[in-house]
Amino acid sequence: MSAPGRDVAIVAFAQSDHRRRTDDLSEVEMVMPVLHEVLRQTGLRTSDIGFTCSGSSDYLAGRAFSFTMALDGVGAWPPISESHVEMDGAWALYEAWVKLLTGEADTALVYSYGKSSPGSVRDVLTRQLDPYYVAPLWPDSVALAALQAQALVDAGHTDEAALAALAARRRTDAAANPHAQVTGARPQGEYVVAPLRTGDCPPIGDGAAAVILAAGDRARELCERPAWIRGMDHRVEAHSLGVRDLTDSPSTRLAAERAGVFDRPVDTAELHAPFTSQEVVLAKALGLGDGVRINPSGGALAANPVMAAGLLRLGEAAAAVHRGDSDRALAHATSGPCLQQNLVAVLEGDPR
Repeated sequence: MSAPGRDVAIVAFAQSDHRRRTDDLSEVEMVMPVLHEVLRQTGLRTSDIGFTCSGSSDYLAGRAFSFTMALDGVGAWPPISESHVEMDGAWALYEAWVKLLTGEADTALVYSYGKSSPGSVRDVLTRQLDPYYVAPLWPDSVALAALQAQALVDAGHTDEAALAALAARRRTDAAANPHAQVTGARPQGEYVVAPLRTGDCPPIGDGAAAVILAAGDRARELCERPAWIRGMDHRVEAHSLGVRDLTDSPSTRLAAERAGVFDRPVDTAELHAPFTSQEVVLAKALGLGDGVRINPSGGALAANPVMAAGLLRLGEAAAAVHRGDSDRALAHATSGPCLQQNLVAVLEGDPR
């Protein structure tokens, strides 16, 4: 939906250095430096935050209500207004945005984190599937993405050479991102599940991200050039993969339409596309032309901490606005197999 009445902006963004393994860190120890950094950027203290919302997954952590432990990194005493989503942090940001639009708070802290290294994330993600017909077959996330990629190849929308070139561009761009886990063009490697090779797939790793939202004049006090959220919406596809056209993403297109993406051209797009083939689907659904800079940060092909990668896209798009590198940016996050659920936001900077 477009933002009614009240202007809300992302005023600060911080992230961890994304690593293949963080065996030496707990979730709290991984999150705390990121929270301290995002607060430092604004000069705010925890007591100044009106609402706090987090995104994570108990399945990754391997224990119920794991997010309550991460609150140690925030500081929950004296009592704070807090919420949590069992989703990528992009959806936590959506909840916080709505909270500020209602006027119940003027500032919000949103953070998310994920440690994929302790187990097999490909197997963990099968728990998102239909529990009766699909999940018992244990098709992992790469196998399902390969089905989508093969459908694109069969339909003539791409081929393996084009996917390899896309992977090289994204990881070359990531060389300028000091937090990226994988940088620089490299050989595509062996097939993981045909037609996807190693280079077409995201790295497995651990990481965290955080943003601060503020409304109206408060945003201008905290940030020289706020990234105003002009619209944000999320939509979901049918749960059954068999009734979907995997070469298209109607939910992304609808979310973009409701968020106002098509009202005016964007100059930057941060797309949450863990697989090269998924960027092909998203670029088509969003109508992104050659004049749009796609994933200048490297995107999820450079760092893909599960449950934080979507929030990273919103943060990177906002940071581009803060720096003056973008005037109107699109940010996208996804969840579920084969781009099942999609969130799209439009961020704008004040005219220069």
